[in-house]
Amino acid sequence: MKIYHKPACITCKKTISEIERDDTDIEKRDFFKEPFSEAELKKIVKMTGNKPSKLLRKRDKMYKKLDLENKKETDTQIIKLMVKHPELILRPIILTKNKAFVGKVDVKNLK
Repeated sequence: MKIYHKPACITCKKTISEIERDDTDIEKRDFFKEPFSEAELKKIVKMTGNKPSKLLRKRDKMYKKLDLENKKETDTQIIKLMVKHPELILRPIILTKNKAFVGKVDVKNLK
């Protein structure tokens, strides 16, 4: 299992500790220090089964600054913005074998 996170994020910390409590092997990556490539993020978005806009942090300052609420960006444009501004990405992102879960996740449902 892989988890993409921000170390200072409370939701990320809680999720990681819950997963570790289950003795599950996890590979952690701080996507602020090791940013996503566009291809990588496209793959993750596809694994969630959602549109890129569903992975945006709508309460983030950058979201408001870029006025994403009112702009009609394409999926490709949104992914480019997420790569450029990782703070826009909902977190944590948990990858299992063939599925990606984003944001607050019930860890019991990951297996």
